[in-house]
Amino acid sequence: MTAYEELLSKYKELKLFSTAGGILYWDMQTYMPPGAVMLRSEQLGVLTKIAHRMLVDPEIGKLLDLAEKDKDALDEVGRRNIHLYRKGYDEQTKLPEKLVGEIAKQSAIADEAWKKAKDSNDWKSFEPELQKSVDLAIERAEILKEVKGTSTVYDTLIDDYEPKMSADEISRVFSELRDGLVPLAEKYSEMSTKVDTSFLGKEIPIDIQRKIAVDVATTVGYDTTSETAGGRIDEVEHPFTVGYYDDVRITVKYHVDNFASALFAILHEAGHGLYEQNLNQEWKYQPLGEAASAGIHESESRFLENMIGRSPEFWKFYFPRLNELTGNAFSGIQMETVTKAANLVKPSKIRIEADEVTYSLHIIIRFEIERDLFSGKIEVSELPQVWNQKYEEYLGVKIETDTEGVLQDTHWGSGLYGYFPSYALGNIYDGMWFEQMNKDMPNWVGNLAKGEIIPAIDWHKKNIHVRSNLHDPGDLAKLVTGKSLTAKPFLEYLKAKYSKIFG
Repeated sequence: MTAYEELLSKYKELKLFSTAGGILYWDMQTYMPPGAVMLRSEQLGVLTKIAHRMLVDPEIGKLLDLAEKDKDALDEVGRRNIHLYRKGYDEQTKLPEKLVGEIAKQSAIADEAWKKAKDSNDWKSFEPELQKSVDLAIERAEILKEVKGTSTVYDTLIDDYEPKMSADEISRVFSELRDGLVPLAEKYSEMSTKVDTSFLGKEIPIDIQRKIAVDVATTVGYDTTSETAGGRIDEVEHPFTVGYYDDVRITVKYHVDNFASALFAILHEAGHGLYEQNLNQEWKYQPLGEAASAGIHESESRFLENMIGRSPEFWKFYFPRLNELTGNAFSGIQMETVTKAANLVKPSKIRIEADEVTYSLHIIIRFEIERDLFSGKIEVSELPQVWNQKYEEYLGVKIETDTEGVLQDTHWGSGLYGYFPSYALGNIYDGMWFEQMNKDMPNWVGNLAKGEIIPAIDWHKKNIHVRSNLHDPGDLAKLVTGKSLTAKPFLEYLKAKYSKIFG
């Protein structure tokens, strides 16, 4: 066995171990009894330490040295595997095992504290646990700056999710995005006030919504019902997706008086799920057999949720099915009303309920807060005040409680610092995918009205999913579209779509 082959064998063991830990996290969020949180935090802490120990085994370093000497004999896939393995090894060997375990343990504790704080609108109970998580993240980032080649703590955190992307680069493209979104938001939020949205508040029993969730997931190709299904849908406080290739699970939160929330959440999480399930099977258990980045991942979820799921063409096809599943609860409602309601522009307080136009402004707020927090410009104790000020300035809404403000997201409680920019980057990638799809498949949008959704999913599978992590995200975008990262295609897509819907 060559050094390269031995490396892949060890990586398979590591991946099997770490993905088993992912299922424990899923259980913690879904079925675990509330009294088990401390036990589970200890379990996850130990599992994370063992995974870290497996990755930093000195034998891995020796094998990497040997494989790198012969890397010219490897193909593109082999060289990429060596590059990614080396990156992960060098980063993890810099981190003390104790710190790795502390971060995993604190993440579980802080996440549970966040749930309780959000439920009771009690920021003060969450603040000390968040402070501990932030301090640990800074300690980790300071250690990794050199090996990652980053110049700031926040750039180091971003690199965990969007390799080779800096806060300065994100600021540049977000400025382009913000300048285009503000006039669109002003124009269409005014038009949206005239739309009758009363049907959105119609009470739909949760058991009916569960059937809708399974149906819409099946419609877009996420299988939860067949004998070979690799997916399932469960209920949580904050939707997420977890899994690997053949076992990828999505979650949702139902609201009896807001069926649309769950419907679009299913589309979003199914987009994540399909990406994971459609990764290149030939590269399973290899470093490059994973998603290219969090931003690319979000592009896949948001493409399915918005560019397909909120399109007039999709609703022309799906609305009759929705009406049938709800026992004709929406009979008599015109298609024009449905498509306008699905694309309403209304500045809001809650990110996951935001419309397609204003959503990125929610992300820009979070990006700026994280950037300032990790540069020392603001303190954890100031987050509620800063949050509320930015929401009033950027979206013109007044935050009344911390539950609808700084406590609304799970990310900081889970220690996912640097992840938020990925959502808006996903929108930007989506604009580039949309523009290229129109060149490659000129009729794909119109065909959605006939229920032909899978061909659009297949384009993503061919161009994005099966390329897995063979390329860094910026390089992947350029390979697929021929362009460097730009917000212009996304803004052009929004202008054309909203002009068509609202006139």
